[in-house]
Amino acid sequence: MSSQVEARITENNIVLPPAPEPAATYLPYRVHNNVVYISGQLPIWNGEPKYVGKLGKGFDVMTGQAAARLCGMNILAQLKDACDGDLDRVEACLRLGGFVNCTEEFTEMSGVMNGASELMTQVFGDEFGMHARAAVGVSSLPFGVTVEVDAVFALKA
Repeated sequence: MSSQVEARITENNIVLPPAPEPAATYLPYRVHNNVVYISGQLPIWNGEPKYVGKLGKGFDVMTGQAAARLCGMNILAQLKDACDGDLDRVEACLRLGGFVNCTEEFTEMSGVMNGASELMTQVFGDEFGMHARAAVGVSSLPFGVTVEVDAVFALKA
């Protein structure tokens, strides 16, 4: 039987990267009581940081959304590992937390985070993909990237 979530991924032409290795001393995810906590994911592709810089200084909201979407793809890759390859085990996306590397004047962090949020609804549908969320501006992020996103998911019992 084919996975409903994998079918949505294919229908939306989404290609998940391999789950990135942690950049320091932490776990990429932790599963506890049917909840998956995914560590902050960066816009990394093929082991290389993408979208290096600041929003409001050389990067606009649309570029920030693309960076957040890539973070979301890495979240999904970690989630797939946490679910032993079966994303149909996911009950719901509960929360995303976004950190946007930006200038003091930049105030469109929520718009940037839509890149990750919209990916979750594409993959899990509106009912299970919609989530609580935070989006904050910060003065810097690891490797100088524009966005970092962490996540919390519920698994089916």
